[in-house]
Amino acid sequence: MRRPIRLRHRLEDFMAACLRRLLQWGFVLACLVGAGGVHATQAQPLVLRDGMPPADLWSAFTTMADRTAALTAEEALANPAAFAVPSRSGGSLGIRNGAVWLRATLVNGASASTDWIVNIDYPSLHQVDIYLARDGRIAQHASLGNLRSFSQRPWQSRTPAMGLNMTAGASYELLVRVRTGGAMILPATVSQAPAFVASALAEQMLQGLFAGMAACLLIYSLGQWMGGSERIFLYYAVLVAASAGFCLQLFGIGAQYLWRDQLWVELHIASLCGFTALSALFLFMGHALDGSPHGGFLRTMQGGAALSAALGAAFLVDVIGTRTAMALLSVLGALPLLVSAPVAWRRARRGDPQGTTLLAAGVAYIVAAAGMGLLAQGLLPASFWTLHAFQIGAVVNMLLFLRVLGLRNAALRTAAQVARRERDAMRSLAHTDPLTGLANRRGLDLALAAALARCTPDHLAAVYMLDLDGFKPVNDRHGHAVGDQLLVAVTARLHEHLRHTDTVARIGGDEFVVMANDLTSAEEAHELGTQLLDAFRRPIMLGALELHVGLTIGYALAPLDSTEPTLLIKLADAAMYNGKQSGKFCVRRNTGDLALSSA
Repeated sequence: MRRPIRLRHRLEDFMAACLRRLLQWGFVLACLVGAGGVHATQAQPLVLRDGMPPADLWSAFTTMADRTAALTAEEALANPAAFAVPSRSGGSLGIRNGAVWLRATLVNGASASTDWIVNIDYPSLHQVDIYLARDGRIAQHASLGNLRSFSQRPWQSRTPAMGLNMTAGASYELLVRVRTGGAMILPATVSQAPAFVASALAEQMLQGLFAGMAACLLIYSLGQWMGGSERIFLYYAVLVAASAGFCLQLFGIGAQYLWRDQLWVELHIASLCGFTALSALFLFMGHALDGSPHGGFLRTMQGGAALSAALGAAFLVDVIGTRTAMALLSVLGALPLLVSAPVAWRRARRGDPQGTTLLAAGVAYIVAAAGMGLLAQGLLPASFWTLHAFQIGAVVNMLLFLRVLGLRNAALRTAAQVARRERDAMRSLAHTDPLTGLANRRGLDLALAAALARCTPDHLAAVYMLDLDGFKPVNDRHGHAVGDQLLVAVTARLHEHLRHTDTVARIGGDEFVVMANDLTSAEEAHELGTQLLDAFRRPIMLGALELHVGLTIGYALAPLDSTEPTLLIKLADAAMYNGKQSGKFCVRRNTGDLALSSA
């Protein structure tokens, strides 16, 4: 019992070391990327020209910390010496307390007084105030951020954006004040309206594709669950919905279209979705790897799901705040995958593709979470890939988890097929003679019951009792092995002279029963018996052995002679016995005039 525990601890230590190394590499990369900005003494004015693509404001920004968040725009504008070139370039300042001021000098080098738009492409900022000043006076101001209702935003966009009215050839001071409860990720740009709209539409299209994919996965998984599949499909559906909800809030689509002007929802939805996704991930991984030899694994995962749900409930009633909730999610987010990793690793080593797929999902999550964490800490620049790292990782995880569901379904179908084959085999053994493959007495009873249910005076059913003449001398002379071969050969010859709808059964050592239905007359029934008799006028060859056996046949007709299966067999048996007494190798019908045997 101690070895799996030690293995899990080693794996957790290994993953923690990998994460630390990723952080170190990211820090080095961030330092290299921002090295030019660290040694600069002041930012240069940004000259705006007609037709230019969206310009990155970080080349022109200087920053000032306002820990008390008490400075006014006028005070910040009047104190340019307090601003310095940011120590980190790339649009992320990490987690800061209080407020941060950004300042840039803009020169409208366009040919006319063109409307320019300043945009911060990160919707999850609580308070964003943008000021445009000329000649030391505030000319424009917009109060933005997700603490402000969507309908009051000057631009009805998913991100904080404001139009700048600047005279051609004039110089302006741009001030941006940011205060938020999380990371200050500020990928700020300035562009003309056509370029801004084109960029916004491209992002909307991308988010639409992600949302459409999530909707398809959600509908599929719910349909599978409601159609009777395992509960793991429900856990997958909850995981997809929660991940999609988190991304909708993160990229501002939810506030724009789904919960517009619902401030409480905007402030709580991300963390609630995070705790919900965490709880669903615990349950999904637990059930996906259930049945492993690791004792108590499912109970451990269920306990993690219950803890996540309790923390989500505490956040819902404001027992814990947003910053605490995000810290808890950061710590617990990888826990389901870390706890599951040893079990998935053992399965992968046994060649189970579910284990390999879940390990790949864990790697994808760690890479995405590391990218998101490095961006939040300001160690990676804000770019398309870092801003969408979590979303891309979530999509990869959902597709890998979908493959797990597919593999699980395939395994269940295979198990069901094996069970059906075993059931059919058991049923066949119960109704089949093991030597000849013919129906036994139980199989004959089922066939008789089905045939007699639909027989009429115009559609007769005949029951023939057949006994081999001369079988015992063959058995005594050549042995039971040859006798068994002879019975198999007799079976083959009977099938040669019967219709495919007729039933042949072996009910004793050398006793056979043939049931033929859909006969139009008693004459046709007698003719069929004669054909069977004639089939055994020629010998049966078993290798070099030439064996002569004959038949004695007795039969009865339903519904003319009886409609009871047991009585029909007794009538046919009495007719066959009478034929034996009369010299064998004959066909006799019992209409009820021949005495029944006592058997």
